Amino acid sequence: MAANTPTKMPPMKMARVILFTAQMDLMSDFYGRILGLKLISEEKGWREFAAGGASIALHSGPASPGSKGPKIAFHSADVAALRETLVARGAKFGKVREGEIFCLCDGKDPDGNPIQLSSR
Repeated sequence: MAANTPTKMPPMKMARVILFTAQMDLMSDFYGRILGLKLISEEKGWREFAAGGASIALHSGPASPGSKGPKIAFHSADVAALRETLVARGAKFGKVREGEIFCLCDGKDPDGNPIQLSSR
């Protein structure tokens, strides 16, 4: 194969996002009860929640030094209504921002990881 010839990449999809936490019960409550995700796996130091074809896994313990948590985006056709429901359950979100093409709303989970609601 020539050096400039790109290799064909197999299809990929997100499998999971792993969040390291020292607050397993609080984080599990947030992703399970507040966001309404289904618990699909629970082992010592590990809980995993179904998230629309992918999953969010919580792992006990600290993240790598200097790590800044990932942003996890959740799709919604009606961001404002979803935000209202989640805030009523105890989630922390800022204002809904509407653009010409989509709207979004940023928030944080109990560990300070950024999360987002988006119609995109």
